[in-house]
Amino acid sequence: MVRVYVGVSLVLMTIMIGCTGVPDGFKPVENFEIERYLGKWYEIARLDHKFERDMSNVSATYTANDSGDITVVNRGYKVKTDEWKSIQGKARPVGNENTGSLKVSFFGPFYGGYHIIDLDQQTYSYAMVVGPSRSYFWILSRDKVVDPQLFDELVSRAGGMGIDTKKLILVEQNLPEG
Repeated sequence: MVRVYVGVSLVLMTIMIGCTGVPDGFKPVENFEIERYLGKWYEIARLDHKFERDMSNVSATYTANDSGDITVVNRGYKVKTDEWKSIQGKARPVGNENTGSLKVSFFGPFYGGYHIIDLDQQTYSYAMVVGPSRSYFWILSRDKVVDPQLFDELVSRAGGMGIDTKKLILVEQNLPEG
C-alpha cells in the first residue's frame, strides 16, 4: 500500500513539475527584473485556449505581496455573456530570479509555467510569453495598442521560434476600464 502512495505521489510531482518547465526550443530572457515587470499588461494577441475563449479586453496585473509571492489578477470581458470576469492567482520565480521564468497558480497547489521569451528590456513595454507548452502563447503590452510595425516584428519572431502564428487571436482592447 505504501508503494502505491509513493508511486502516485511521484507521478503527481512529475506532472506538476512538467507543467512549469520551459517548452523545448524556448529560452526565457536573462537579466530579468521582476520589480519592473510588475503592474498592468494588456493582452494584444494569444493562441486560443479554453480559459480565455470568447474574451476581449484581457489584462493581467502583477503585484508583489508581503509573502514574497506575486499576486496575479487576470481580467477580461466575456463577450457571449456580456460580463467582466476575473480570477486571482499567485506567481513565483522558477530557478534564477534574473531569468524571466515564473510558475503561476490559479488553482491551489497546481502551477503552470509562464516563460517570458522576448521582452523590451529597456522600457518593459512589451513581452512575449509561452506557457508550459507551445500551445500557450501571448503577446503583451503596457498599452492597449501596439505599433503595427512592432506587432509584425513580434509575430515574425514568434513564428521563427515555432509558434503557429496563423492561429493567433487578436485581442480587442476597445472597452473603457471598468
